[in-house]
Amino acid sequence: MLNKMNLSFVIPAFNEELTIEPLIEGIITHSKPHNIQIILIDDGSSDQTFSSMKKMQEKYPSEIEIIKFRRNFGKSCALATGFKNATGDIVITMDADLQDDPKEIPRLIEKIQEGYDVVCGWKKHRFDPWHKTIPSKIYNAFIRKVFKVPLHDINTGFKAFRKEVIQNIPLYGEMHRLIAVLAVESGFKITEIPVEHHPRKYGKSKFGFNRFFHGAVDVYTVWFLSRHGQSPAYFFTKRGLLSIALGSLGLIASLAGFYIHGDQLRYVFLGTVSTVFIGIGFLTIGIGLIAEILRREFSFQQKNIYVDVILTSDKKPINNK
Repeated sequence: MLNKMNLSFVIPAFNEELTIEPLIEGIITHSKPHNIQIILIDDGSSDQTFSSMKKMQEKYPSEIEIIKFRRNFGKSCALATGFKNATGDIVITMDADLQDDPKEIPRLIEKIQEGYDVVCGWKKHRFDPWHKTIPSKIYNAFIRKVFKVPLHDINTGFKAFRKEVIQNIPLYGEMHRLIAVLAVESGFKITEIPVEHHPRKYGKSKFGFNRFFHGAVDVYTVWFLSRHGQSPAYFFTKRGLLSIALGSLGLIASLAGFYIHGDQLRYVFLGTVSTVFIGIGFLTIGIGLIAEILRREFSFQQKNIYVDVILTSDKKPINNK
């Protein structure tokens, strides 16, 4: 038996005018008896998506809020904006294309109430063309191996979060693909459940091959921050010293060559390259020191997300979240 809760749905949409009405009706139907807030974000649509949203808001004025972007800023920006306006104890994200089935909502909530912080909807039987499914499988396998995240569908847009999760995860670029990874790296408890997936009936897929490049950059960013974000100076200093050492050895070799064999072009080239290596080494160390200063400055401003509960002297717990 599910306890009555406050739910917030964050749904970005770009040119999905025909899917908004059935999606909202499905959410309303399958979210009973909970209190719900549906945040619709029109991400710069060029069709009648905004009009469809306003029509549904007129029908459900107490449940629906609409955010309209001036242009298409991308899914991460849309989700981040929706998260800032979400008031529910549980926040659920869904794609607006009707491929996510609202009937799965109670199962996501039930899993959250079991004690998980994030629940991902795994499209076990996916109805998408091969040029989406094959790259997705490769991507998911790569992410599982690099970050040790035990999920089949890391990139799914159908997720449920406790509110404290979205309050502590930054979203920019294409980071929405890595929300699950960021949650795991922050120490949140995560799981997944198989959900029903439907073929797209309306509109066109927003999938593009340029996302591979953006995704790769964000994967590297998250990898670096998760392993070296606490002490970036160590990462840069090691590599800077290595570059200086190699440059110094090369410079010594070039000077020895000058002394033994005289002025020859190869020694000039070796000396020049060695000097560049030494310069790069000092520059790398400098970058590390700047990164360390920024990291420490940020740590003074950052809320402590590592602590779950603080006990006062009279043994009364204070919720840090």
